[in-house]
Amino acid sequence: MLKMLARPAGLLLTCVYLLLAGCASPKTQVDAATDAENAQATLERFVRDPQMTWLQQNLPRAKAVLVSPSIWQAGFIVGASGGTATVMARSQGPHRWVGPAFYKLGTGSIGLQAGAQNVEMVILVMNDKAFNSLLSNSFKLGADVSIAVGPVGAGTGAPIVADMVIYTRSRGLYGGINLSGMVVTVDSTGNASYYGQPASPVDILVRQTVTSPRAAALEQRMVGLEAEAANSVANRR
Repeated sequence: MLKMLARPAGLLLTCVYLLLAGCASPKTQVDAATDAENAQATLERFVRDPQMTWLQQNLPRAKAVLVSPSIWQAGFIVGASGGTATVMARSQGPHRWVGPAFYKLGTGSIGLQAGAQNVEMVILVMNDKAFNSLLSNSFKLGADVSIAVGPVGAGTGAPIVADMVIYTRSRGLYGGINLSGMVVTVDSTGNASYYGQPASPVDILVRQTVTSPRAAALEQRMVGLEAEAANSVANRR
């Protein structure tokens, strides 16, 4: 009986890791640019959704935005999740937004779970502690930084006090995904692919010593998106 259970469990576990292996670092500049474009498109869909009142109101307060257009979660008894993400950060310099910087996401868990799902994620980075975590090699959500689920709908509820505020969507539905314990790691390969040279998050988001024409276009789209969010909030008053 145990052998019969072990075989499908082992097969499904193998599928999990094969699935997550597809969430690899972008290998070429075109791959990296596609990842950044997909992340920006995800953020724009979230911000333009009428249900995203809190997100629209608080985007101007955010120090940075971390976005993953695709996090795969899968498992049977032993679960895992993984994906890639990019960060655009607010700047005090001539550019109002800078980036993107590339990251990898991953976690594992043991418990009663089954199935697989693909999740979109947007995280507002709300304070200096959270922003500084992006400059480290890796950090864990819910451990190194406090997290809260972003509210959806017209009512904003009680004030949110957290380092990062997370929105997720799967199959068109918001929330319901627990990302506590997920590890966020700098994707050095993705950064080098996009900028054509080695670049750390500090180089990209703080010193601003690397850039590209594609990055400049994303920065302008962030400026426009922030203005759209402000207009949406003003129109509700």
